[in-house]
Amino acid sequence: MLRAVYARVDAAPADLAFAERHGYRRGRRSQLLLRDLAAPLPPAPPPVPGVRLLSAADLPDPRPLYEADLDAARDEPGEVGMDEIGYADWLATYWERPDLDRALTTVAVVDDEVAAFGIALTDGRDCYQSGMTGTRRAYRRRGLARLVKHAGLTRARAAGFRCAVTLNDAGNDAMLGLNAGLGYWPVAAQWRYRRDFRS
Repeated sequence: MLRAVYARVDAAPADLAFAERHGYRRGRRSQLLLRDLAAPLPPAPPPVPGVRLLSAADLPDPRPLYEADLDAARDEPGEVGMDEIGYADWLATYWERPDLDRALTTVAVVDDEVAAFGIALTDGRDCYQSGMTGTRRAYRRRGLARLVKHAGLTRARAAGFRCAVTLNDAGNDAMLGLNAGLGYWPVAAQWRYRRDFRS
């Protein structure tokens, strides 16, 4: 069976050459963005009628977040889709990961459906990472991604985190623009590499 291993490689000539010498093929470029959480946040977006903001810790069942994650990832710029991942694997890979902060992970709920979400990963000390931010296709163009990202940053700041980082595909202009509006700035670039092997 053919399997793939992925790696993120800093955009430094020596690092890129090392990956390519070991059989990895270059894929898409990403930008690492940073935000100082001591700096003031822009004004909060206005509430969206019919939308409740919750933390992932408030969800009685994570399945609606799984369903939103799959739907949002279907057309996310990048090379690794989630179409094949089942619920049990998603729970083990994402929901149970030790750096997932469910209290800071923000979900926008319409009725009982997660319409948008912003995953929060933390080191438990001072760094907050905005992981996947996604909106289900039926709820796009309503400002929900900005709503959950702003709420996540607000909660992280209140919890005492000092810096926020995020990684964006360099071709994802909409998310890069959203993050710039929230005060992130680019600090480094990375390339995604892939190596195929038979198991």
